Amino acid sequence: MSRYTTTVTSKDCSDPEAVIGYDPPLRTFFLQAFPHKTGDNVALWLGTSDREYETVEALQAAACSRGFDFMPLPQDVALLLAEDLAKEADRQPHGGPLAALLRHLQPK
Repeated sequence: MSRYTTTVTSKDCSDPEAVIGYDPPLRTFFLQAFPHKTGDNVALWLGTSDREYETVEALQAAACSRGFDFMPLPQDVALLLAEDLAKEADRQPHGGPLAALLRHLQPK
């Protein structure tokens, strides 16, 4: 799993320590921002389901629909995300009973 720092903005504030990356087992891009002061919860966490956001553009659209944005990405981060996706392009979904159960539990 890759993890890169980026800035996520909302109408009222920004999080310069937000995390964007690619999750190979889930085959999705993800974004986490605005951590709560206590615990591991974050106000924004996208990309937790199999193939939920297969492009950075889809991830951005989802963030924007919730009142957040992270564009433009720094060029180095954008290139690294593209490399991460390219490395995993032929990855097969995880098999086995646990993977099947997790896929079954995901919302349709």
